[in-house]
Amino acid sequence: MNETDLITDIDRERKAARVTWVGFFINLILSAAKVAAGIVGRSSAMIADGIHSLSDFVTDLIVIVFIKISSKHEDSGHPYGHGKFETFATMLISFALFIVAIGIFYSGSVKIYEVLNGRIIERPTYPALVMAAVSIVVKEGLYWYTIIVGRKIDSPAVIANGWHHRSDAFSSIGTLIGISGAMFLGERWRILDPITSVIVGIFIVAVACKLARPSIQELLEVSLPKEIEAAIKEQVKETPGVKAFHHLRTRKNGNSFIIDMHIKVDPGSSIVEAHNIATHVEENLKTAFGRQTQVNIHIEPYLPKA
Repeated sequence: MNETDLITDIDRERKAARVTWVGFFINLILSAAKVAAGIVGRSSAMIADGIHSLSDFVTDLIVIVFIKISSKHEDSGHPYGHGKFETFATMLISFALFIVAIGIFYSGSVKIYEVLNGRIIERPTYPALVMAAVSIVVKEGLYWYTIIVGRKIDSPAVIANGWHHRSDAFSSIGTLIGISGAMFLGERWRILDPITSVIVGIFIVAVACKLARPSIQELLEVSLPKEIEAAIKEQVKETPGVKAFHHLRTRKNGNSFIIDMHIKVDPGSSIVEAHNIATHVEENLKTAFGRQTQVNIHIEPYLPKA
């Protein structure tokens, strides 16, 4: 690993930490304000929304801790680096979202059941309504800020955290609709408030599943997508000196690819020549898929069948 790669990793960690700390402190203020507005404004949907924001603390801390670990280089215990720690962080974020969703769904369902059995819900008031609108603006802005940084540094964990922010923004949109209906459509429509919290819970489950699937696949060593493997094959075919190749195996490790293969070269090639061909293949793949790509090549003589 050269000095440029080292600087890039340090810069990546710094940017990931900065965007996550920004989100952490915004969530600290916003979640407290939401819960307070929900209590003062008599809105169970807003309280549920505030609890959803509180879950962002957990995910922010997960990202900060695991991004730092994943930025470490290879060592004796982790010969392929620490990229899987970032993948694990993404999975934990999705699980945290799922747990929060279950809690919100349960709380809203209980209130709906109580209303259907005669309980009268208090009319929400303006503090809850205003806080819902403020939350939409703040969390959507935080989503875009986080997603842009996450894509720029190619960090699945930061991107996942960005989606957590957006799920909070969508949660607040539902909350705003529910509170508005409960406030302005009359007493019998106040059930919209807990109904909204249930819908929010369902939406958060969908987001959690969307985030969990790729991270679980990566931890289970699933191959790279077919289109990426096709691009890898094209790069190898175009390398001078490669007569054939087989046993292509691929997987993802955090923000990098791991590629294993056997290449066949002219049996008359010297060891140096065969080594140079393999090096050329490796350089082509790193140029195409990033310097962090790890390539392992086994060389064999090309012996065409008679």
